[in-house]
Amino acid sequence: MAPRRGGLRDRLAPLGERLELGSIVLLLLLVTGVWGFIELAGEVVEGETERLDRALLLAFRARDDPAEPLGPLWLQEMGRDLTALGGVAVLSLVTIGVLAFLAMRRLWAAAGLLLVAVLGGLAVSTLLKEHFERPRPDLVPHGSIVTDASFPSGHSMMATVVYLTLGALLARVEPGLRVKVFVLGFAVLLALLVGVSRVYLGVHWPTDVLAGWVLGAAWALLFWLIARWLQHRGRLEVDRGE
Repeated sequence: MAPRRGGLRDRLAPLGERLELGSIVLLLLLVTGVWGFIELAGEVVEGETERLDRALLLAFRARDDPAEPLGPLWLQEMGRDLTALGGVAVLSLVTIGVLAFLAMRRLWAAAGLLLVAVLGGLAVSTLLKEHFERPRPDLVPHGSIVTDASFPSGHSMMATVVYLTLGALLARVEPGLRVKVFVLGFAVLLALLVGVSRVYLGVHWPTDVLAGWVLGAAWALLFWLIARWLQHRGRLEVDRGE
């Protein structure tokens, strides 16, 4: 009797191969992000980025009066609105809201993963700021209140961590490719806008923001990998609706 083909194992084999390939790609991106942050931090400590930082920061300022950001007053107000998307209050509300939603759906593993990702990212950002102790820009007046060190940008890093982690979790439970791309693309857009607003308001050097983006993305990729690993082993719940 001929062996039966098209069994469950044969149908699952391509899925396993895609999971392995996807994990390898994410791991390579994670390693690249960590390496990029280390290299950038070294350049900042040695002062190699000072000229570029100053030029880019002043590019957001009026030529005749560097104390004034480019654009009308409504654009400056918009910059403050955008920077708030990476602030403690907004990110806390977003995280708490999503945690409550996941708890109501009884997606306990996903909720725990999100909580660890956000709190862990906050701890890493705080420790790195204390380690590098880079002063804030002194070329222009600050358009927002600042109380801690400059490198890396906490707003940029935490916006990247929170929005990309949320996007990754949503992408893991959404089967449609278009929706996955939209969710992740919108998360990236939010993180980019927050970072640009920090430079526009004169509260961060551009390399602070770049470091925040790179490290935040690497942190989110780490938890994306963990989510894939847990879901592949059936330990991360998938919400398929009622």
